[in-house]
Amino acid sequence: MTGLPTPPPAKADELMSTPLLQATETLTPTAGANTAVIACVLTVVFITLLSVLIIIIIYLHKNKGSYITYEPAGGEASATLQMENDSVQGKKEEYFI
Repeated sequence: MTGLPTPPPAKADELMSTPLLQATETLTPTAGANTAVIACVLTVVFITLLSVLIIIIIYLHKNKGSYITYEPAGGEASATLQMENDSVQGKKEEYFI
């Protein structure tokens, strides 16, 4: 058994391979403050966009458009056809410019 190679000795950091056991770097106070400012700005922008979207939806819901027709409510189609026929029977005139 003299021909077996021996592994090199492991360092203490390499033995702790899980992320929870490894040493973590702490953020500096300025890096932590920058992260907090960015998070606050993104939150404010998101809330603002969400509020604008809700206001637009409420406005569009309350101001649903309705169109007005000028036809009689009874749907009397014969009167409409009679008016169209009267205008065609008139004397046609030509104008030269």
